[in-house]
Amino acid sequence: MFRFITGCLILLFCAAACRQEKRKPMFPLDDSDSLTGCIDTLGVTEAEPMPAKSPTALYMDSLGLVDIHEADSSLIIRLMYATADNFTGKLLYKDLKEAYLHPDAAQALIKAHQVLKELHPAYRFIVYDAARPMSVQQTMWDVVKGTPQYIYVSNPAHGGGLHNYGLAVDISIADSLGQPLPMGAEVDHMGIESHITNEAQLLKNGIITGEELENRLLLRKVMKEAGFRPLPSEWWHFNYRSRNEAMQNYPLIK
Repeated sequence: MFRFITGCLILLFCAAACRQEKRKPMFPLDDSDSLTGCIDTLGVTEAEPMPAKSPTALYMDSLGLVDIHEADSSLIIRLMYATADNFTGKLLYKDLKEAYLHPDAAQALIKAHQVLKELHPAYRFIVYDAARPMSVQQTMWDVVKGTPQYIYVSNPAHGGGLHNYGLAVDISIADSLGQPLPMGAEVDHMGIESHITNEAQLLKNGIITGEELENRLLLRKVMKEAGFRPLPSEWWHFNYRSRNEAMQNYPLIK
């Protein structure tokens, strides 16, 4: 009985102490050292500082371009030129992991993404390239010039391409597991299998399957609905403006 009464008295004392603590701040708000000490005592770790943006990302920001993953976090970003696994065999984006677009194109891409989700709630876009500095464009051109593949890369001497204005995106569709849907040719494949102008013949010849063609048509449908135009030689490439419009009205990404 004595132990029971003692236990009750201890509980009553603790409750009163808690009520008393509610009347005043737990930590002195004007003493940062005391606050830090209390946090350390309680075993609470302070939030890690956000990593600093790379020089290329800061440059993109300075041009008013939009980090599309910040605008729509459900987008999958997998920049193919941020690794050496691309047609050049070189790491071209040495300090860029983000996908940027001009605000006009970014808004349209988000609209296309919404259309896709309305048709197939489990699907998402996967982005392989977006805004591209002209310096990278020059490296790409140097690889293909003088070869049959030159038709797949815009010549910087002629003003580059829509990627160099943040008005083009290389894109595909991912399933619920984040895996790209089959499209009949890999992204960045420089060959007739990637062209969209003769898909009926590709299907007839067994080069692409009916499922792969349907996936391509779905991608084009949602992108066109948002104002993008496909590139005839690359099923994954979509432009938001013409080259003339870009050169006259949009800043070049150097």
